[in-house]
This record gives sequence, C-alpha cells and structure tokens, in this order.
Amino acid sequence: MALELYHHGSSVCAAKVRLVLAEKDVPWQGRYLDILAGEHHTPEYLKLNPKAVVPTLVHDGRVIRESSVISEYIDDVFPGPDLKPRDPFVLANMRLWTKLVDEEVHPSTRPVTYVATHRHTIMKGSPEEVEKHIAGDPDPVWRERKRGWIYQGFDAPDVRIAIRFFDKLLGDMEAALDGSVWLTGDEYTLADGALTPYLNRLEMLSLSPMWSNRPNVARWFDQVKARASFEPALFGCLPDDLKSAMIENGLKAWPEYKKILEEN
Repeated sequence: MALELYHHGSSVCAAKVRLVLAEKDVPWQGRYLDILAGEHHTPEYLKLNPKAVVPTLVHDGRVIRESSVISEYIDDVFPGPDLKPRDPFVLANMRLWTKLVDEEVHPSTRPVTYVATHRHTIMKGSPEEVEKHIAGDPDPVWRERKRGWIYQGFDAPDVRIAIRFFDKLLGDMEAALDGSVWLTGDEYTLADGALTPYLNRLEMLSLSPMWSNRPNVARWFDQVKARASFEPALFGCLPDDLKSAMIENGLKAWPEYKKILEEN
C-alpha cells in the first residue's frame, strides 16, 4: 500500500486530513509543499490538483482531492475507530458541520490568517514576487481578495465579515455542545476533527479570548488537545519558524481583532 499526502504545515485543510490519519493510526508518506513559496503552482502538482490547493491524497496511484472527501475516504478504507456515526440522523448532523467547514469556515479563515501573518512573509519578497504569488491563484475572485489582504491588511472589507462569522460560529458550537460531549453527541466524529484545525488557528493567532465566555467550547477544545492525535497532526509538520511567526504576528494583530469584535 502506497499512501502519499501532499500537504503544508500551516494548511488547516491538510491538518484536518493528518488528524484523521492519526486517529485511524494509518501510516503515510508526506510530500511537503511550501505554499507560501508557490510550490503548489508547479505544472507537476497542477496535474494532481488543478485547483492548486492542498491537501491531495494519492492512494496506490489513485488521486483523491478535497479534505472532507479525503477524510471520509480514509475512514471508509482503513481499519481503526469509526469516525462517522452509524445512526443516519447523527451522520447527517455530522455532515452539516463538515459542509459548514468547507463552505463558510475555511473561506473565513483565509483573510484572518493572511492579514495577521501570511502577508508579512509574502511582502518580504520583491514587488514582482508578491504579484507572482497573487497571480498564482487560479480563481480571479480569490486573487483580488488576496490582493486586498496583502496590501490593505485589516482595512480589507472581508476581514470584518470573517471575524464576525467566527463569533457566530463559536456561539453555534457553544449551543451544540450544551449537554453534549462532542459536536454530534457522545462520540468523537469527523465533525470534531474538521473544526479542530480552525480553533487551533484562532488560538495561534491570539483569538482564543473569543471563547473565554463560552465554557462548552473551551471544554471541547481542551478535550481535543488532550487526544493523542492533536500534537502530531497540528504541529508535527509545522516548521518552527512558521509556527513562531504565526504566534508572534497573532499577538501583534490582537488589538486590531479586538477593535473589530467591539464594534457595534
């Protein structure tokens, strides 16, 4: 069996898949791509993933894309604890969470991360290199949004929208966890794994005060961090310099986040 994962240390989507692999105790071989250096835009990688995103899983020569699809594939194919509920209603609830992650949580994470930390790394390059990084995104809408995050920073209009979305998300999680051990009940599922990298990203960027008055979310995240899968999946592939930059830049960004959260 050959199982290869194309991934990057700071990618929340890649971390989600690494988490599933760790939960299932599946051995895999990493193909690390430095997305901040544009390594996901090479012709070779675009043949595997035309969207130029990570992760991509290659299993015995067969290519599987999209992190939520990859997660369910791993759970279906490999032995280990079941990460999908057997009850159809609970399974549907789980998929509502993973659908939310794909459609709203992930798009909201990009501006929050870029303005706080990634833009500092990107703007260390020449103006031509910065433009090359922006032009490398195949989606024209995301290209323009990325341009705003890099050049406008916290003044980019979608940053406020993203922060307010996360405030609502945490409120929804708080309600779902009221009287429930995990997001869909008493069993850990792909829903919990899907949200884990995003709460971890918020914490790394100094946004954990957003759940200081949400005890259910705080308890859930403590449970998540206590699992054996957490450290290797979230930090085992994150270079120390990138981790330090994200934390340091997050601390500097907190006053800007705080102003947005305090706006009427």
